[in-house]
Amino acid sequence: MRLGERASGGIDVIFRGRGISRGLARGEVLKFVEPFSFLGGVDPKSGELRVGKGNLRDHVFVFPCGKGSTVGSYVIYDLKVNGNLPAAIINSTVETIVATGAVISGVPLVDSVDIDLLRDGDSVTVNGGTGEVILEGVVMQRTATCFLRYGGEILMLKRSDKVGSFQGKWAGVSGYIEDGETARETAIREVFEEVGMSGITLSAPVRRMIREDDNIWCVEAFLAEAPTREVDLDWEHTDHLWVEAGKVRDMDTVPGLLDILDQLL
Repeated sequence: MRLGERASGGIDVIFRGRGISRGLARGEVLKFVEPFSFLGGVDPKSGELRVGKGNLRDHVFVFPCGKGSTVGSYVIYDLKVNGNLPAAIINSTVETIVATGAVISGVPLVDSVDIDLLRDGDSVTVNGGTGEVILEGVVMQRTATCFLRYGGEILMLKRSDKVGSFQGKWAGVSGYIEDGETARETAIREVFEEVGMSGITLSAPVRRMIREDDNIWCVEAFLAEAPTREVDLDWEHTDHLWVEAGKVRDMDTVPGLLDILDQLL
């Protein structure tokens, strides 16, 4: 992944996937969240999806992977014959049916992309030769998060209505990574500012990207042993709880927190 500034103030986020079928195309995302079978899943004469909603014609069709009969490859070619091809295809993991259909029909295809970061209506450019997918006009936020552990319990903080995002959600200690600062430096600073603790030692980081509307949060997360259970909250939070790790999933947490915490633990 890399970033490029836009004149409008947004950012182009460039994901590096794996190029499967060559070609370059730009279009709006049409996303299907489950494995997709072209045989039975779309009407090649109209391009209309028979499962889900939308028309494939000129869209960038995003779905996890293909499934079903090998006839699906020829359905993709039939879409071409009828002028209803998608502009491009993006998969999490491509399989042979979709790959074959894309190649014989000349549809740019890229896989090994985190499709959770793509939404219906996004404007994207797909380069099937290089494997690049360019997502236009989003805002990238780089943040560091630290989960503090004491006696087997994790410190959870409830975000106040004064913060800019995820108000009322439970989270770890977190903050924006400032210019000239590393994620580790941010995490240590935020722990001191938000809960009044110092002298912590951070684990190896876990990195995760999370989508919220037009924002992509690039999170670098750490685990640290807390020196005390005493917490001095700042204005960013209204409450705190020490919680057994297994019970965190019962809380209303910020997106992606459970996966990140599971990896850290």
